This record gives sequence, structure tokens and C-alpha cells, in this order.
Amino acid sequence: MADCNGIISQMFIYPVKSCAGIEINQATLTATGLAFDREWMIVDQDGLFLTQRQIPHMVWITPELTSHSLKLKAPDQPTLEIEFNQRGASRSVTVWRDTLLADDMGDEAAAWLDQYLAVPGKRFRLVRFAKDAKRLSSKDWTKEIDAANMFSDGFAVLVATQRSLDILNERLLKQGHETVDMLRFRPNIVIEGLEAHTEDNLSELHLHTASGLVALGLVKPCPRCPIPNIDPYTANSTHEVMDTLATYRALARMDGAVCFGMNAIVLSGIGQTLHVGQGFEADYAI
Repeated sequence: MADCNGIISQMFIYPVKSCAGIEINQATLTATGLAFDREWMIVDQDGLFLTQRQIPHMVWITPELTSHSLKLKAPDQPTLEIEFNQRGASRSVTVWRDTLLADDMGDEAAAWLDQYLAVPGKRFRLVRFAKDAKRLSSKDWTKEIDAANMFSDGFAVLVATQRSLDILNERLLKQGHETVDMLRFRPNIVIEGLEAHTEDNLSELHLHTASGLVALGLVKPCPRCPIPNIDPYTANSTHEVMDTLATYRALARMDGAVCFGMNAIVLSGIGQTLHVGQGFEADYAI
């Protein structure tokens, strides 16, 4: 018998790393996480990845997925459409400590990014994770499992409990601040039915689908950078979110890093469909 259970209450994907997310009702699970999550990325002229840490208004780049293309929208910009079958020349890109090949999405996409992002001294390219590229999560956390991911910060899936956000918002309100929503933390799967931050102490999530079992291994608390301070609707950054979390979410096992949510890897269930409202079971880590 499982130690605890609950349901998936929300799901999100972020097709272009560090741009706006898409709330979804269901998704196919792949070896690298939810389908289309962090499959594209913006890099500079040197191939180095870029995020809201450097360019907060990246959050206003809004992706849309159709049956055959990725569309990007941004304020005062025409819609950019990129067909799924479009893959340009490979180029070397760097995301954190990993350097790998990615497929360039062409000059039209680059010009669109240059016009919108408009950072002096920077030129931008949109790249897509190459079909034959391979990027693995740190085995320091996966117990030597070869766990694939694409352009995420390091792991296939980010899981957070709804109650964790509720507790944060209660604290923010007591301090006279406005509440925030889950998009600040960019999870893939939000779960209900557990107390705040229970995900810290779980070993695996098991979800029974019509076609078989999905198992996600929860392997590492997610240290938070300043991105949760950025309002996804205004692109303004203030300090109250991270300052508040720092008063109770600095984890000793993460050398005092402020954490929210758990990074997970795919253990089984590739090709299965996950959906909002789906139940799960979980056991505590020993």
C-alpha cells in the first residue's frame, strides 16, 4: 500500500526555454519529459543559452503549438511560425555545463528575436534540440541512471505541490504583498492531496494509465534562481518572493539553497499519456 496519494491538478510545458509556458490538460511522456517541453532554446551569437535571468522580457515570448508548427508571439511583433519539419544546419550550443549540437531555426527566426529582444551587442538564434543529440542529468542525483533531458535546467520533469504555493501566498499576504501563481516556478506537474513540500521526501510517483504504469523518480530538490521574482505578466522583478521563501525554504541538504519543487526523471511509461485529474500514488524515500 502506498504511503500517500493525490491527483495531478495542473500541467505545463515551456516549449522555448525561459519563455512563457503553456498550461495543458494532457501530454505524452517521452524519455526527456513531457512532449515539446524545452525543445527549443534562444542562444546568443556565441551559442550560449539565454534566460529571463539576463533578459526578463523573454517571458513575453508566448509559444503556441499547432498540429504542424510552433508559433511565437510577442508584443508589437508579427507572429513567427516554424514548421515542425524545419531543421537547419547544426551548431554548437552551451546550456549550463553541457555543450552539444542543436538545429538552427533560420534567419527569419533570428531576425524576429533580434528585433524583439533588442539587447545591445547581442545577436540571437533560435535552436531546436537535435534528433541525435543526447543530454543526461547529473548521475550524482540519478543513482547512476542514464536520465535524458533536453534544454531544461538539468532534469526531465519538475514536480510541485499546490499546497506549497498556498503556504507561500499566505506568508506573502501577511507581509502585505500580492499573491503569486504557479507560473513563477515553472513546474511541469502540479499535484494536490499532499501537505506543502511533501514532494521533498518522496521517492517515486506512480501513475496508472490506460496503457500501463508511469513512474517518475523524484531525485533532487530544485534550487531557485531569481526567476520566481519576475512577474510573468509584467516582466517586472521584485524581491519579496525569494526573500519570503528564504525564511523557511533554505535546505541544509542543498547547502542552504532556497528550494521549491522536486526535479524528477522518467523511470518508466514512455509513450503513455498523463492528464489533469489523474491520480497518483507515492512512497516516502527511505
